[in-house]
Amino acid sequence: MTQAPIALASLIDHTLLKPETSEAELRRYCAEAREHGFASVCVNPVHVPLVAGLLRGSAVRTCSVVAFPLGATTPADKAAETANAVRNGADEIDMVIAIGALREGRADAVREDIAAVRAACPGRVLKVIIETCLLDDAQKRLACRLAAEAGADFVKTSTGFSTGGATAADVALMREVVGDALGVKASGGIRTRATAEAMIAAGATRIGASSGVALVTGAPAGSGY
Repeated sequence: MTQAPIALASLIDHTLLKPETSEAELRRYCAEAREHGFASVCVNPVHVPLVAGLLRGSAVRTCSVVAFPLGATTPADKAAETANAVRNGADEIDMVIAIGALREGRADAVREDIAAVRAACPGRVLKVIIETCLLDDAQKRLACRLAAEAGADFVKTSTGFSTGGATAADVALMREVVGDALGVKASGGIRTRATAEAMIAAGATRIGASSGVALVTGAPAGSGY
């Protein structure tokens, strides 16, 4: 079933994570998010204060990534980065898991890593990026279970900065594992409305994209996240 434009818009995290991001771009993204009623604007931690200020008074939330895009920092580092983002106005946190530990089967380390971030953002939405392109199906299932055990609100497919992005098959697998208990965010390479709708049909309840305006208006999309 085709989503009405307003319904699709409400699932979109309007995402701007490139290292060369300018203040003018941030202001434009926030204005677009307000205009279209996107779920959030997702940015790197350094931009959280500005974005939170620009979105104040609207229903659009401020989302910050943590340990992005590698996930290769300590739990203490991730917790400190999360706490700082929350102090600066972040309503949602998208963290990258300890990918190497997950691939090695060190479940306790991965769970504790997520739990450290969870403790640092009480009352905020926590999304856990598992970077599906670097995992086999068994590892994807394990990552989803560990995220649920650690108290996450969402599992998320991808950073968009690795070897691949979201696929409908991965979204369906993640939805199968978490059931109705967690949200599933599809991100990475979603640049058309048809792709977004395929992700939603597979079970996604949030879409991360830098092409949010294109998804809801049909305008040409760029080549970003």
